[in-house]
Amino acid sequence: MKVVLVSAVALIDVDGRILLAQRPEGKSMAGLWEFPGGKVEAGETPEAALIRELEEELGINTWESCLAPLTFASHSYDDFHLLMPLFACRKWEGTPYSKENQALKWVHAKDLRDYPMPAADVPLIPILRDWL
Repeated sequence: MKVVLVSAVALIDVDGRILLAQRPEGKSMAGLWEFPGGKVEAGETPEAALIRELEEELGINTWESCLAPLTFASHSYDDFHLLMPLFACRKWEGTPYSKENQALKWVHAKDLRDYPMPAADVPLIPILRDWL
């Protein structure tokens, strides 16, 4: 089974809310809410992938020193296995906005279960609730 490495981030604002992005129509798992991030390209570190993805998807800039490793997901889907480190980030430049047609929502950790998420993301919720 193919292993896919994806890097994700819990962007945490000054009110302790976490940014979620809704997968747009036309993509797999459309309509589900997820943590921002994306595939780690060949030769990239998970941190470098996140920095790139945050600029491409949300128009914000951050630095490797602002990405704190928090936990990870390891989940088998039908046709691949997802390995996803989750970082926490409280410092970035700019205001996140949707550059790729995805809806964005700031959510308190206690409310994350109210948003349907991909199966790999669900086990991350209690860790974020305990951590914040």
